[in-house]
Amino acid sequence: MSSSGCGRDAGGAARAIAEAVARRSYGKLVALLAMRTRDVAAAEDALADAFAAALADWPERGSPANPEAWLMTVARRRAIDSARHRRAGDEVVNQLTILADEIDGTEAGALPDRRLALLFACTHPALEAAIRTPLMLQVVLGLEAKTIASAFLMSPAAMGKRLVRAKNKIREAGIPFSVPEREELRDRLAAVLEAVYAVYAEGWTDPVGCDTGRRDLTGEALFLAQLLVELLPGEPETLGLFALMLYAQARCDARRDAAGDYVPLSAQDPAKWNAPMLEAADALLRRANTFNAIGRFQLEAALQSAHVHRCQTRRPNWDEVVQLYDALLAIAASPVVAVNRALAVAERDGPQAALDTLEPYATDPRLADYQPYWAARADLLARTGATAEALGAYELAIGLERDPAVRRFLQRKRLEVASASR
Repeated sequence: MSSSGCGRDAGGAARAIAEAVARRSYGKLVALLAMRTRDVAAAEDALADAFAAALADWPERGSPANPEAWLMTVARRRAIDSARHRRAGDEVVNQLTILADEIDGTEAGALPDRRLALLFACTHPALEAAIRTPLMLQVVLGLEAKTIASAFLMSPAAMGKRLVRAKNKIREAGIPFSVPEREELRDRLAAVLEAVYAVYAEGWTDPVGCDTGRRDLTGEALFLAQLLVELLPGEPETLGLFALMLYAQARCDARRDAAGDYVPLSAQDPAKWNAPMLEAADALLRRANTFNAIGRFQLEAALQSAHVHRCQTRRPNWDEVVQLYDALLAIAASPVVAVNRALAVAERDGPQAALDTLEPYATDPRLADYQPYWAARADLLARTGATAEALGAYELAIGLERDPAVRRFLQRKRLEVASASR
């Protein structure tokens, strides 16, 4: 092979390794850099420089044994140099120097535990509650603003502006990225749980594991949820969150058939579910119930348990499911919960009753780009005989769906409705 071919191979391998590290670790590396500097933007710039240096250095010298540590060392030096050029002797340099001492002795394997601490660090009381979880998702867990916006039913532009304002406030007000004391964790827990679940939900959108980045998100979210249970075993919502995620994960392999097509919950074979995982989820939910302090994630886990029980026994329990959704709406009202409740109402009271419950949300801008709303609406309209409206709703749902298998499923459903009307 020619030397130029070898160079191209080495360059390609280096780029592949750098891209893998970026998917897996970009967010946590930025967070570690920014933990003491209070300047997220500067940390991002320094890490970008480090990745550029890696692409220049690794093809010539070979990829390092620990790419994360290499990138962190280079990024830390770039950040210090940049800060010194801006203003010698300022607090940012001092904070970066302290951080450098901490990171030098840190092994890559310890980073996941550090990330949980960083999640809590983003819950500083000086930050408004609405921005804490989005900030964690971007700065610590590495999600893009567009993805975060989707999770919060917001436009990417609005979420981007909100994140920029938060970063500016951190820098201008000198809000420290410090890990709270153990006795403070309970008061800061809600935003952390929300972030972990949002990461799991993003990974869940890639059930066949084709997207390495999203598959890593699912595994990492499960790991963080387990850590939270170990860290705060007396908090029922940590137990509820972990149970909720295990109920979902247990059904992962049944979501696609042999041809790779999407299989809805009602058509899944319970024999393909992960029984030990379901048993673990049941045990967690029972433990949570002993605290007699109901919360959002416990209710969501209870809903998943009810769905599992119905599918396993083939006995309808829709009245119980609707009651659980009523309780969830009472403590965590959202259009997402309303859509899911409507589907349960349809099974109990019929599709028109379900459409009536959704009527107050017909003009809610948060649902304009929410694919499950349009898919649910299409199904309900089709069942009431409103064919033209159903076809239009299916078109919107198909256009908004990212998963090719789910898109094919919706296209088949639309075709069935169109064929039946001829």
